[in-house]
Amino acid sequence: MTSLHEDRGRACSFGADPERYDRSRPTYPAELITFLLTDNPKLVLDVGCGTGIASRLFAARGCEVLGVEPDARMAEVAGRHGISVELGRLEDWDPRGRSFDLVTSAQAWHWVDPVAGTRAVAAVLRPGGRFGAFWNAGHHRHALKARFDEIYARLAPGLDQHSVALGNMGSEPFRRAAAAIRANGSFSEPESRAFTWHHTYSRDEWLDQLPTHSDHAALPADRRAHLLSEVGAAIDAEGGAVAMTFDTWLVTARRAPSTRCRPAEWEPQRAPGQD
Repeated sequence: MTSLHEDRGRACSFGADPERYDRSRPTYPAELITFLLTDNPKLVLDVGCGTGIASRLFAARGCEVLGVEPDARMAEVAGRHGISVELGRLEDWDPRGRSFDLVTSAQAWHWVDPVAGTRAVAAVLRPGGRFGAFWNAGHHRHALKARFDEIYARLAPGLDQHSVALGNMGSEPFRRAAAAIRANGSFSEPESRAFTWHHTYSRDEWLDQLPTHSDHAALPADRRAHLLSEVGAAIDAEGGAVAMTFDTWLVTARRAPSTRCRPAEWEPQRAPGQD
């Protein structure tokens, strides 16, 4: 089976409509950004920065942010928002001797080869610096989720089991990230935290963001249009809005050259005080 990071067609599908991606994809909670900035890092490398949705959050806190992004169309939008971006995949990118206080990857680390990517992070992260990969995992209200599940099972079988838009991401991206960090041997033991927040989409806002997901973008245009029509009708029937609860999951570790991590079974854990 092909690993997700090897599916370059899906990985580079987001640039088909970068403006839609930028306006419709969710942001990240302030508590997450605050946690990652605990040590007052100044130089931040954002891997797979896309249009700079996360990069701008760090820049707004006074950090100097450099993005690495394989898609020139996405990078162009990030640049218009004031983010410096260098084109390429992290695995092949040349840092030219530079080092960083913090390396992040927002909703993108699953598109990076976990072994080669972690090795590249270790090479550019200063001793004691932090690496943090994070993902938004959304959850629907039960009644609307049931309607969506029925529609997707009928019109887009397969997506109903794995679609992030349906809240079915699962913990595999976190486990793979943690396993690669541990196996690399240059980091502290990886830890996880979840930051919970809420956002309500209008019907049109929800339909606007669905085609930015790579699995939806891969559908034939006519089938995608039919799917969006029925999803819109389901939202109308449930009050015209999509109230989402997001858990933003963070996998993080510090660069510690002399630390060799012992193998352990890793389970994602919620941050203290999160529910």
